[in-house]
Amino acid sequence: MKAVTISLFVFFLVIAATVISFCDGNSNVLCIESEGQALLNFKQDLIDQSNRLSSWVEGEDCCEWVGVFCNNLTGHVKELHLGLLTKGPDADEPVAEWGAYLRSKLGGKINPSLIELKHISFLDLSNNDFGSLTIPEFIGSMKSLTYLNLSLANFQGQIPHSIGNLSKLLYLDLGHNPLFEAKALQWVSGLSSLQYLDLSEVDLRKATDWLQSTQKLPSLVELHLSRCSLNNDPSPISVNYTSLAVLDLSRNTLSSVPTWIFSLVSLVSIDLSSNGVEGVIPNGFQNMSSLKFLDLSRNAFSSSTLSWLSNLNRLQFLGLSSAGLQGNFSSAIGNLSSLTHLDVSHNQLEIIEPKCLESLCTIREMDLSYNGIDNEVSEIIESLSRCSLDRLESLNIASNKLSGHLPDQLGQFKNLAYLSLSRNSISGPIPFSIGKLSSLKVLDVSYNRMNATLPQSLGQLGNLEDLDVSYNVLEGNISEMHFSNLTRLKFFWASNNVLTFKPNPSWIPPFHCKSIGLGNWHLGPQFPQWLQFQRTCLF
Repeated sequence: MKAVTISLFVFFLVIAATVISFCDGNSNVLCIESEGQALLNFKQDLIDQSNRLSSWVEGEDCCEWVGVFCNNLTGHVKELHLGLLTKGPDADEPVAEWGAYLRSKLGGKINPSLIELKHISFLDLSNNDFGSLTIPEFIGSMKSLTYLNLSLANFQGQIPHSIGNLSKLLYLDLGHNPLFEAKALQWVSGLSSLQYLDLSEVDLRKATDWLQSTQKLPSLVELHLSRCSLNNDPSPISVNYTSLAVLDLSRNTLSSVPTWIFSLVSLVSIDLSSNGVEGVIPNGFQNMSSLKFLDLSRNAFSSSTLSWLSNLNRLQFLGLSSAGLQGNFSSAIGNLSSLTHLDVSHNQLEIIEPKCLESLCTIREMDLSYNGIDNEVSEIIESLSRCSLDRLESLNIASNKLSGHLPDQLGQFKNLAYLSLSRNSISGPIPFSIGKLSSLKVLDVSYNRMNATLPQSLGQLGNLEDLDVSYNVLEGNISEMHFSNLTRLKFFWASNNVLTFKPNPSWIPPFHCKSIGLGNWHLGPQFPQWLQFQRTCLF
């Protein structure tokens, strides 16, 4: 679960959109002939399997070419947008869709003719495949650049120190390239204007100067060093990140929370997930009053009272999943009245104090899954209903020891889109009020002890896409009304209950599922005719 943070990435998208609207390829000014030739030379060394650059034709105005944006007053090339969206086709898309996506990646070599673009400020070659080439040294000569994105482009080897010559650079993303290594980061200190730096997955084991070098950047707002093989704290120094708001040190091998972090009281976002940090959660977080996003998930934190949370009264996201916390969930969480995202999943919590949930009036997403919480489920639902009825969008309490019945208040969470209560010991009926959850997309109450029959009000959930009531003791008759408005239903699992469904032979279901599980249902004696309409469905 990710929180929405104040990201420079969004800032640069806005800036890029502004520049594009002012400097587009539809102006009456033709591009500079020498720059058009430089682009054609650049294209000549590229491998373009899908002909993405088919519009790059000699004799044509290069300002009209795909990915090229010019200044509409001078005709100089200002921006080159050749990156691909990082999200490819969905996993269930045909193989051909994936093949087309992969073929759309540019490859080959990067011709030094790009140096001829003296006025270019924006260069994006991200999410292509340059066949494990090294980043060319000449990139450091393109001194007009303010934006450089070479991430996810299959570069390898050493990062050229010449990039440190780009003193106008505001945004630098070299992350997520395989076998990237930096033995030192001293060159970074030359990027005096830099506001965003992402070196994720760059091997920094030998770069012991990473902290000293990055803190010299006076304008740095975001620093992303995920999966960089960082070990323990560098030698103790007094850090002074004057502008830093977002710090990502996730997926490293830190053995403790770096103590210098606690001096950065203006931080808005900290991600220390997946480090294997042991011991108690340090009290130093209590002074970080500006913190909105905190992710300490997938570590090995031991028992803690969580009392330090009480001072984070502006916190908007807290992630403690897989942290190894034990014992009761502290009522101190109730003081976080601005909290919007709470994740304490994959721990060993045993009891939730209901009162600590009553003042979470701004909570939107809550994940308490994979603990040993032994409460009555009604205590949690009713406590949340006292304040967060209009806010809560996602509630996950799966894989705990919850018992008791679901209360009618459940139907009052009008913005709830995701509800998972699976793998508990909840009994009783699914309340009829469930039909009031008009925003609900996912409902999972599988592997419980739910009894009675399914309420017909389920048929009112027009946005429902995923319904799982399998492995309960539900019984009784199901009618067409149970599915009357489920036009978006894609996944329906209800096996291992004692339910009977014999609709009218002419009934046409309103949905087209991708997967249906109805094991142990009474559907016969003839093969159900309505299933013929589920032609792309897995049974």
